[in-house]
Amino acid sequence: MTFSTRALLGATALCGLGYAAAAQETTTITIATVNNGDMVRMQGLTDAFNEAHPDIELEWVTLEENTLRQNVTTDIATNGGQYDVITIGTYEVPIWGNQGWLAPLDDLPAEYDVDDLLPPIRAGLSVDGTLYAAPFYGESSFVMYRRDLAEAAGIAIPDQPTWEDIKAAAAAMNNPETGVHGICLRGKAGWGENMAFLTTMANSYGARWFDENWQPQLDSREWKAAITDYLELMTSYGPPGASSNGFNENLTLFQQGRCGMWIDATVAGSFVTDPNNSTVAEQVGFALAPDAGQGKRANWLWAWSLAVPASSDAPEAAKTFIAWATSKEYANLVAETEGWANVPPGTRTSLYENADYLAAAPFAQMTIDSINAADPNSPTVQPVPYTGVQFVAIPEFQGLGTTVGQEFSAALAGQKTVDEALASAQEIATQTMTEAGYIQQ
Repeated sequence: MTFSTRALLGATALCGLGYAAAAQETTTITIATVNNGDMVRMQGLTDAFNEAHPDIELEWVTLEENTLRQNVTTDIATNGGQYDVITIGTYEVPIWGNQGWLAPLDDLPAEYDVDDLLPPIRAGLSVDGTLYAAPFYGESSFVMYRRDLAEAAGIAIPDQPTWEDIKAAAAAMNNPETGVHGICLRGKAGWGENMAFLTTMANSYGARWFDENWQPQLDSREWKAAITDYLELMTSYGPPGASSNGFNENLTLFQQGRCGMWIDATVAGSFVTDPNNSTVAEQVGFALAPDAGQGKRANWLWAWSLAVPASSDAPEAAKTFIAWATSKEYANLVAETEGWANVPPGTRTSLYENADYLAAAPFAQMTIDSINAADPNSPTVQPVPYTGVQFVAIPEFQGLGTTVGQEFSAALAGQKTVDEALASAQEIATQTMTEAGYIQQ
């Protein structure tokens, strides 16, 4: 069967998902998305959408993660109307939906099967039960490691490791002379870059951003223990220049065989086991995110999702595209053209009941176990007034998290001590929360 035939069949199956636009008129929608592998793949498969919807023309704006967030946030907050479909995450959707900045997706057709969406993912993209974004892929975080290096070093990484296990493994696998670093972790500043990782690491050490009265806790001994161990791992066993490394940079390092371990998004599972792009595809093992004996693991909960800004002048066409890109049929299209292991993960119950997917994706079970282990309603050991696992679900966190991330990135670069970075972070957080009215004078 040729690709055009497959696309036509996929398009026919998807017709029921569309919001029919006038056939005599072409509507152009602008889609803002992140430059992650799954999103790039989606752009390459839109022939199927084009065949089913010749009256909708797609324009793409593909950006690096931090830049995407800045541009989309500015546009939607100012009612700019630059984009018709935006790629946003579990942090933004409830806040923006509650502010009326997003069009509700409460009229998706029955064939879309909203009830098939994984409950924790769907809940994170809803406000009072109404869906405001459709998940393109969902994720938690886990440990990816080189089984061959672990075996050669005489160590075993358990399925449920502690941070002590991680330290020992990083030391054992580290071999700078051969270009292999014991561990790769995010160092690039950003609330969704290094702070996504560091917040979950801190959670597992018993730390929290704020106490029950919104008083910042960044100068606590728990935060100091977490940041100290992070810096020790990265300065002793990490790659040089790590303060500039985010998800994509570490993915490349791991695929090139230069990382013994990498703790990051579960969505990376398909990329590190892809023999076409990963030199270590046959040697990758997986484990849950580590814990520190406090009852919380360092795993997050996230979904890169597609939403329609309320300012869009083509909301029906935008919804048509979203229904296509996040459908079961799209998953089948990816499976047919790219293989089941490359289907966007973490969004639908049916995917994790699919024997073909489970057989093709060695990371599948660990992914769903990690997603189910994350609890945004109880993210920390001690009680907190906020929800969110790797973020604090308040509007101020986007700026606050990035500024604090810059302090920890500076510490990783050797420009500040742990104590200096934590003191600055505490001061910044206190000022932010006081000015925003969370802390009463």
